[in-house]
Amino acid sequence: MTTVKYSIPNISCMHCVHTIQTEVADLDGVQSVSADQAEKKVEITFDDPATEDGIKTLLAEINYPVAGLAM
Repeated sequence: MTTVKYSIPNISCMHCVHTIQTEVADLDGVQSVSADQAEKKVEITFDDPATEDGIKTLLAEINYPVAGLAM
């Protein structure tokens, strides 16, 4: 199991949070998704067949591109 934390500056409201959590959770292999509006961060836990590249691609497709890793 892998957990990644991303900085996503486009998170501006609870609708953004809901969209990210819903869309990413639909990927096969994703175990959990937690988006934080105030911190503009997302934490995702996943296993195969999900990949970090696949998650980043999906986030970009739904207009929430990853700006970098979050601490």
